[in-house]
Amino acid sequence: MQLRITILLLLVMMSLLCKDMAAQDSSRVNADFRDATFSQVVNILEAQAPYHFFYDSHQMDSTVFTFTGKNVTIPSLLAQLFNKSLFRYGIDTAEKRIFITRASTIFTNLPDNFWEAKNTATATALPVNDNAATVTRQKTTLIDENANKLFEIGLPSGTAGKATLAGYIRDGKNGQPIYGATVSLDSPAIAVTTDQFGYYSLTMPKGRHTITVNSTSMKESKRQILLHADGKLNVELRDNIVSLKAVVVASEKRSNIKNLQMGTVQLNINAIKQVPAIFGETDILKVVLTLPGVNSVGEASSGFNVRGGSSDQNLILFNDATVYNPSHLFGFFSAFNPDVVKGIELYKSAIPEKYGGRLSSVLDVAAKDGNTKKWTGSAGLGPLTSKFMVEGPLKKEKSSIIIAGRTTYSNWLLHSLKNVAYNKSNTSFDDLNIRISNTFNAHNSIYITGYFSSDNFKLNNDTAYRYSNKNANIKWKHIFNNKLFGVATLGIDNYTYDVSSTSVPVNGYTLGFDITQKNIRTDFTYTPVNKHNISFGVSAIHYQLHPGFFKPKGAASLVVNNTVQQEQGLETALYLGDQVKLNSKLSLNAGLRYSMFNYLGAHDIYSYVPGLPRTVNTITDTTVYGKSKNIATYHGPEIRVALRYALSDNASIKLSYNTLRQYIHMLSNTTAISPTDIWKLSDPYVKPQDGEQLSLGLYKNFKANTIETSVEVYYKKLKNYLDYKSGAALVLNHHIETETINTRGKAYGAEFLIKKTTGRLNGWLSYTYSKTFLQQDDAIAGENINGGKYYPASFDKPHNVNFIGNYRFSHRYSISSNIVYSTGRPITLPLAVFNIGGASSLYYSERNQYRIPDYFRVDLSVTIDGNHKIKQRVHNFWSLGVYNMLAKQNAYSVYFINENGKIKGYQLSIFGTAIPFITYNLKF
Repeated sequence: MQLRITILLLLVMMSLLCKDMAAQDSSRVNADFRDATFSQVVNILEAQAPYHFFYDSHQMDSTVFTFTGKNVTIPSLLAQLFNKSLFRYGIDTAEKRIFITRASTIFTNLPDNFWEAKNTATATALPVNDNAATVTRQKTTLIDENANKLFEIGLPSGTAGKATLAGYIRDGKNGQPIYGATVSLDSPAIAVTTDQFGYYSLTMPKGRHTITVNSTSMKESKRQILLHADGKLNVELRDNIVSLKAVVVASEKRSNIKNLQMGTVQLNINAIKQVPAIFGETDILKVVLTLPGVNSVGEASSGFNVRGGSSDQNLILFNDATVYNPSHLFGFFSAFNPDVVKGIELYKSAIPEKYGGRLSSVLDVAAKDGNTKKWTGSAGLGPLTSKFMVEGPLKKEKSSIIIAGRTTYSNWLLHSLKNVAYNKSNTSFDDLNIRISNTFNAHNSIYITGYFSSDNFKLNNDTAYRYSNKNANIKWKHIFNNKLFGVATLGIDNYTYDVSSTSVPVNGYTLGFDITQKNIRTDFTYTPVNKHNISFGVSAIHYQLHPGFFKPKGAASLVVNNTVQQEQGLETALYLGDQVKLNSKLSLNAGLRYSMFNYLGAHDIYSYVPGLPRTVNTITDTTVYGKSKNIATYHGPEIRVALRYALSDNASIKLSYNTLRQYIHMLSNTTAISPTDIWKLSDPYVKPQDGEQLSLGLYKNFKANTIETSVEVYYKKLKNYLDYKSGAALVLNHHIETETINTRGKAYGAEFLIKKTTGRLNGWLSYTYSKTFLQQDDAIAGENINGGKYYPASFDKPHNVNFIGNYRFSHRYSISSNIVYSTGRPITLPLAVFNIGGASSLYYSERNQYRIPDYFRVDLSVTIDGNHKIKQRVHNFWSLGVYNMLAKQNAYSVYFINENGKIKGYQLSIFGTAIPFITYNLKF
């Protein structure tokens, strides 16, 4: 009996002891995390201890924690995490629950005399521990409901002064960063814009402020902040659904007045998609051609000319990858899938110092990041092309992927042609875009981009054309602190083409060319104060070209192999620039870029008789350079200066001066970019192109900044621009310097723009007056062009008018039009026929003395959206219209042939009739 009593007492004592141990909370954990969100901390703790956490995710997910500890009790760990912060916690040891709140102290027991018995739960006040863990206070993922809440940034220090607020502006629907959003402070008057990653940095006095965030087609968002020290504030914006007559608040509002950049145009994808396009497929490049100062030599041309520059003087970037041929089907379609494009930015003057390598312009095409919140997609079906796009989170709120592709089934159109010379032809193209982004923590993000395209065309089962782009790069963004961040980029770009034929087996051949460039660059942005925005960085590009090969194709081919020597070159550069606000009216952007180019072996260099024209007959010797040996070096500074003076709140005047250098050239016998064009590096004979441009502009807005107007004038000088001898042979030429002529040039003009950004009716009207002249500048060229006088460049088109108009009847129905007029481009005409020794020969005019007829075209499209129900899985819309509605037979070129002893001229039109189109698109 006593034994039983003893055992019972022991059991009771053990039960009480266990209960007392539970009350004292002896649970211990091992924790090791850095820059972890509170939800990640909770997952770690709940996996090791029998506790469940209760907290407001909107409050707690705004903080990241760093902590390392072994065998630590839960109360001790929480005390260190929340030391000297505004967070409070309470531990209910009986029910194993932990409550976290902001500012208010948590008690998990009632007063002692409430039930006349003390609850087993204990209250835990916030302890103070000077050896607290490092806590990085970062506000993230704020929603509009927080607009009237007060957010404290940093820990109170009791000292006056300034602090820097930084963070990301994102789309609340899909988590994608918003480029060009404005983050502003009313007092003092400060405003900054977000970069391509949606990142901003704003320095202001410590204390309480209201910041305002604006972006195109998004609701304006305000945040009440109490700034104690440097900290983070991320804001998510929501779509702005307004009545058609309402004014849309846009990030670009007054940006044309405030920004230092001149000759710069930004367009988002929504504006681009409103412009009617051939076959209903949105074309990025065709929209670029509607901008002032931009034109092309004709329809179906993939290239464009900016302010009197040639098409190879434009640097085309797709997420920092260089695209050498930006078109499909010989210029009929753009190489950029509009479903993955976020927007474009075209720099025509005041080109930022981070860019180099081209003389005329930089076209920066930005791709979207994937949706970090949910899986969505879109698809489209047109008369010639189909496309798809899918995007979604790999890890919600942290990483995303976007995949998009296009293909064509245009053979039916060729097979329907009545001309037997073409109706057995086949054509196709495909492209694929992949982009992965991942945010590791508050300081590090990585972005991986891949773009692949291919084109195939076969002319009546005879000659086959193939060309492709392959681009891949990886970016790492690191935020050192709120004032300094850097981006490191590593990439590879490849363009290749080949032409082949086996219709006659003994003459079967393959003719090809390819260029590969590997690049690495680092770009840093440092904002010590709001008045200064300093950028600096270094870059290197390694070029490897195979200028041409001619090889036998097929076992029966008797073609002799002919391969032009490979070329290699290394282009390096470093730059430094500063945007400084001198006072409330005057701002300055001053930058310096220093570039160097090394032409490398292995390669053979020919020597020529001094003082005589370079021809095959004047070659005297050959110098052989080994692999990677330096053959020629060019280097020099490039100056970038821009000034802005504010005349009033809605008017400003700007001035800019640029010098640029270009080390790579395109060799072409045509005025338009062709897939078979050859690129050439600067060498001992082909000098780098030099250019300088002076621009002056006046900008003024009307009607509450809803109507933008501008006029810009410019003057450019060119040096060492390549032109060619009459009848020059450029393909498979082992000594191309014998066919080229160094010229100098000048270009000048004026650009006018009127743009309405809001309301039922919106769009823009632009007019450009531009002249471009070249003059032979080669004393030993062996040919005198136009008697040594200036002559018009092949792309000189003095007058260009573009009108883009969009009218929205309702949220479902809208109509768009595109009207284009331009002067015909210059040509050289035969003037007479004369006989020499019984043979007829042509006598030609001076180079580019005449012009083809002027160009005029009208396009029209109608968009019909599906219903706008909030809860629907799929949203669809139709687009239909007519390209070249007036069926104008615009001349692309004029050519002459000898028919029965008579010289006859003909006009070639690419689209000589009206072309209707209809496309169906859906989003899910």
